[in-house]
Amino acid sequence: MKWKITGFALLILMLAGASLAHAEAAQEWEIDKAHTSIYFDVKHTYATVRGQFGNFTGTLRFNPENKEASGLDIRVHAASINTNIAKRDNHLRSEDFFDVEKYPYITFNSTGVRHVEDNSYVITGLLTLKDVTRRIEVPVTFFGIQDNPMEKGQTVAGFEAEFTIDRMDYNVGTGRFLEMGVVGRKVNIVVTMEALKDSK
Repeated sequence: MKWKITGFALLILMLAGASLAHAEAAQEWEIDKAHTSIYFDVKHTYATVRGQFGNFTGTLRFNPENKEASGLDIRVHAASINTNIAKRDNHLRSEDFFDVEKYPYITFNSTGVRHVEDNSYVITGLLTLKDVTRRIEVPVTFFGIQDNPMEKGQTVAGFEAEFTIDRMDYNVGTGRFLEMGVVGRKVNIVVTMEALKDSK
């Protein structure tokens, strides 16, 4: 009986230790929206049209000592698309493209992180756009962390991600404008981010 009690106690300690390690690996950082942007560009006949999404929320779980245990969840308001031309933006919000009334959000939920080399990483996750969810891999550059020069007692971390999707894989458009040679199918996306956390 004494051995069983000791074994049970050991199991509890192991579980507690695992929970503690998980908690340490999942430090939550505040995404600094004033210094975080989601850009995109797509071909329009011969020109490149660039824009961004201005309204988004997200959660970053990041541990500089254990980056592979980190994670990111982002929810973008599709209606916040902005290419600096109101007529074009309204068209992009319509049923011809994003159909924001029916599909108001674009989301990304990470499922894993792996180190590639130096300060390069890949985040694997699920991208949901309109009625389609696909697993994607996103290359990320980690720029480092430092004391925030603008806020005493705060730490800032920097990241940048760049990847390309095929908009037709996500039903962003019927294909009519693609066939006309007006709007390309490949969309390049760049996310540049600063994240903040109180210094210990």
